Amino acid sequence: MATFELYRRSTIGMCLTETLDEMVQNGTLSPELAIQVLVQFDKSMTEALETQVKSKVTIKQYEHWNVKSVGILTCLCFGPPQGHLHTYRFCDNVWTFILQDALFKNEECQENVGQVKIVACDSKLLTQ
Repeated sequence: MATFELYRRSTIGMCLTETLDEMVQNGTLSPELAIQVLVQFDKSMTEALETQVKSKVTIKQYEHWNVKSVGILTCLCFGPPQGHLHTYRFCDNVWTFILQDALFKNEECQENVGQVKIVACDSKLLTQ
């Protein structure tokens, strides 16, 4: 199974990487085993997000942007004025969005977030 390494930049991924680095520096873990742990982390995160996350979230922000025109996730539903799209970029088949004052809603609650970074990758690239 191919995976993206982007989950390593999450809070838990960075903590894992720092811990593995310390263990390698202390001699309690070989560099090869540390790499195997990171590869397994990538696989586990991908699998967990595919199979265990059932929630759908709507993100509302200021600019009405036709999501289909840029070919990204259909779950990004932009709506009435609630904030704005600060930055977006597309590089190496990865979309990055930085939203300010975004309103996240799911079935149970809603949360206003001052700034959020969304990284979206095409999962079809994993099978190539």
